[in-house]
Amino acid sequence: MYDVVVVGGGPSGATAAEDLVRSGHSVALIDRAGRIKPCGGAIPPRLIRDFDIPDDLLVAKIYTARMISPTGRMVDIPIENGFVGMVDREDFDEFLRARAAQAGASRLTGTFQKIEREGGVTRVLYRDKATGETESIETRLVIGADGARSTVARAEVPGGDKIPYVIAYHEIIKAPGKIGNYDPERCDVIYDGAISPDFYGWVFPHGKSASVGMGSLVKDVDLKQATAALRQSSGLAECETIRREGAPIPLKPLDRWDNGRDVVLAGDAAGVVAPSSGEGIFYAMAGGRVAAMAASAYLTSGRVRDLQLARKLFMREHKTVFKVLQSMQDAYYHSDERRERFVSLCHDVDVQRLTFEGYMNKKLVTRRPMAHVKIGLKNLAHLTGLVSPVHT
Repeated sequence: MYDVVVVGGGPSGATAAEDLVRSGHSVALIDRAGRIKPCGGAIPPRLIRDFDIPDDLLVAKIYTARMISPTGRMVDIPIENGFVGMVDREDFDEFLRARAAQAGASRLTGTFQKIEREGGVTRVLYRDKATGETESIETRLVIGADGARSTVARAEVPGGDKIPYVIAYHEIIKAPGKIGNYDPERCDVIYDGAISPDFYGWVFPHGKSASVGMGSLVKDVDLKQATAALRQSSGLAECETIRREGAPIPLKPLDRWDNGRDVVLAGDAAGVVAPSSGEGIFYAMAGGRVAAMAASAYLTSGRVRDLQLARKLFMREHKTVFKVLQSMQDAYYHSDERRERFVSLCHDVDVQRLTFEGYMNKKLVTRRPMAHVKIGLKNLAHLTGLVSPVHT
């Protein structure tokens, strides 16, 4: 009998498992081997601090972000007073799983099947990868951290089968040094309807390799063709492809993260990916941490309402940021004319500073109120067409 079975060993599940065992609980972590999520791999300084990420896990350090508009306008935004770390998800996720195991979690490799309940006992069934047999383990609580199309969420949590998502696709390629328009110390974000009609494309350095990809909610978009166009425009078309990956990325946090009984969700399963940016690693790990807090409270008190703490704690800190980012996505992502205006707005130094201060520390910047007023007026002018996107 485990206190908790965590389904899914990505950043969210591994974080929840480690936090729980360090709090004195018995934990089993079930993960499918061999799956790597498509991801640009950017992690901000707050993640590195909060989750004690060692420097040698960073495959690159980024000091500039470049925004590229549909007409090819380029705005380079320096990252002041620090850097953005880059990780390769294959190594990063395994590091987190191994760290959870070193702390005391039992690692199980297999595919989750279902939850059964009988005589007051909750059992998790999974197919063991080594034997192919269905195994059963007993637990007091289940944390579903098994991704955007979470099997746990669909079966156990109201609304878990209706989460909207975009499909993300990327290619990891060999890209040593500067090649064409590619800079190993700069992240490029491409806002162009020819690449993605409703999201964006990216070229993110990973040291000796790079992640080139895009995402879209539009079903008939050719993800591979769009990525090939990105590689061509960046001078990376002839680089060797190491691997290709695609997966759904959720667009909105679920209204409920628990089943009021013995299940709580975390990470992509709960829908915690930032709108507009699509950033997920920090929010997944933050979601895993609050799920562990809620689980620990429930295990201590026996009150099922304590499972609601996971969503309450997460939204208390991040709800406003998500609302602002969603408003920005709704305003600017649905036409090339709006994308052009968005990149033009990024010329503004106040926009750059407030944006990256917020990104680096994962909270809205409340000081410098006049800068917020100035940005609001410029934003309104662009959205109403009072200024031309050629003006900065």
